[in-house]
Amino acid sequence: MADQPSTCAEVFAIMPERFNAAAAAGVDATYQFDLTGDGGGTWNVKVTGTGCDVNDGAAESANITITMAASDYLDMINGKLNPQMAFMGGKLKIKGDMSLALKMQQIFPNA
Repeated sequence: MADQPSTCAEVFAIMPERFNAAAAAGVDATYQFDLTGDGGGTWNVKVTGTGCDVNDGAAESANITITMAASDYLDMINGKLNPQMAFMGGKLKIKGDMSLALKMQQIFPNA
């Protein structure tokens, strides 16, 4: 697929355009992403039923923190790594509200 993001920064830059408001109905949460290694960084995404706000850096208060290697995150976003397998294999670590992690695929399809 030609439109696959090639950097983590690119993934977060396109998140607002991939946002699915219908799936986010009733959600009011902040996701924090701690991505390690080359091309990694920390981002937070504030999700409400009407939109999302993507920011660089750590959130003051996150409902869920997702930690993984930047390369694994890109593979997961681009469909090369199954999220459940990544979690079971210890490549994806989640701290906080697990139900938010499960909603993420619906809220951000193709992201």
